[in-house]
This record gives sequence, C-alpha cells and structure tokens, in this order.
Amino acid sequence: MSLVIPAPALAQDQAADAPELRELCTERPGLTTAACTVDPGHFQIELGLADWERDTDGDGRETTLGLAQTQVRYGLAATTELQVGWTAFTRMVRKDYSSEVSERSSGIGDVTIGLKQNLRHPQEKGNGIAAGLLAYATLPTATNGVGDGDWSAGLIVPLSYKFSDTVAFAISPRIEAATDEDRSGRHLAYGSAAGFQFTIAEKFRIAPELELTRDQDPQGSTTRASAALSLAWRTDDLTQLDFQTTMGLNADTPDVRFGLGISRKF
Repeated sequence: MSLVIPAPALAQDQAADAPELRELCTERPGLTTAACTVDPGHFQIELGLADWERDTDGDGRETTLGLAQTQVRYGLAATTELQVGWTAFTRMVRKDYSSEVSERSSGIGDVTIGLKQNLRHPQEKGNGIAAGLLAYATLPTATNGVGDGDWSAGLIVPLSYKFSDTVAFAISPRIEAATDEDRSGRHLAYGSAAGFQFTIAEKFRIAPELELTRDQDPQGSTTRASAALSLAWRTDDLTQLDFQTTMGLNADTPDVRFGLGISRKF
C-alpha cells in the first residue's frame, strides 16, 4: 500500500480545511468605528486616495489636502488586530483676510498605532450586538508642522446593533489625551459619533451620521459638531470603493470635507 499522497489531492484537502475569509468589514468610510477585526494572518489595507478640508473663521481660511492616507490592519488572533496608520502627503494653505498673505506648508503625516479587541460579534451574516475596544497612540512623525507636534493617545469603544441584513445602527464613544494647540502637552478630549447604515442590493451601503466632540484645550475649549454622509460600493468580496462628505454644524467645526478611498483584504 502506498503512503504517498498526490500533491494535487493534498492541496485540495488543505484548502478544504482552511477557514473561509470573513465578510469584508472596513473602518472607512464614516465617522463611526467598526467593532470587527481582520481574519488572523491576513492584511487589510484601507487607503484614502484624497481627502480635502476647508476651515473658515473670522481671521482667514485654511484648506488641507491629504493624499494616500493609509491604514494597514493585520489580524493577530481570532478577535485581535494591529493597526498602523500614516498619511504620505499633507498640504496646508492658510490665507489671512486682513493681509491677504497665504502661508503654505507640506510634508508627511503623523503615524498612529492601534490595537483592537473584538468583544462580541454576531455570527456571519447574523443580527445582533457587536462590541469592541480600540486603543491607539499617535506619534509625532510629521514634517514641516503639518502634524500635531507631540504624542497623543486614546480609547474608542465601537458598538453596533444589526437589525437585519439591510439596517444597522453604530455608535463610537471615545476619550483621548489630545495634544495641546501649542504642541507642548496634552489635555482631555471626548465625544462620540453615531449613525445608521443601510445596505442596498448587498453591494452598496449608505450611512448618514452625526458626531459631537468636546476638546478642553488650555488655549480655549471647543465643541465640534459634524454631519456626514458616506457611500460604499463592494466591487467584490475583498474590495470596496468609498466616498464621504462631512459638513460642520457650528463655528468650531471645519466647514466641509470630502474623501475618496479604497479598501482591500489580502
């Protein structure tokens, strides 16, 4: 009796034993954070191709363009993932109304490292509650003043409830030791984003959301309020394209922001 197993048959047996990839679950687009984690041993890249923001106040107007805002997610275990985020290029232009002078700066962005733990998630395509914890820290790697200038750290608690295959509600409270405006220390910032997600024809998702945050900077506390609408198109089981627009609802919040991106699991 032969003990040699033909290579094609062995490969088929190994493929049959390998677990199927989970449904693609991304953290973009949107203001809320997903509780899900990436499959162990797999990478997921979420790339912001372009992100543009305009912020106007009584003294002037500032516009910011970010290119290649990249987040890499890697599954460490069944419910744990590591995240690394970085912006390849940021350009800021500040125009002063009184002097008509424009100040420009550009460079690479800060690096953010995060560790997410999924605490509860419904079975594949099932309904119910999902919950997680995401701890993160931002490192001052940016150049030419386009970053925060010092480290910061925070915690997000992603929560969601899936009513059906087409409707879900998500909320993401957070607390952060945020960098001071003068770039020399940290202060308390906290808030939450919340919104609904509607899935259309299994390939399209639309998500209206609101976000409210309080920033207790020593230079002056602010309260920001935003409304966003995001669209996501699942081109196949492992790839998603997205678009998001965000509007400021008060004077402390940037006027408008647009973003376009792509996500892919490997």
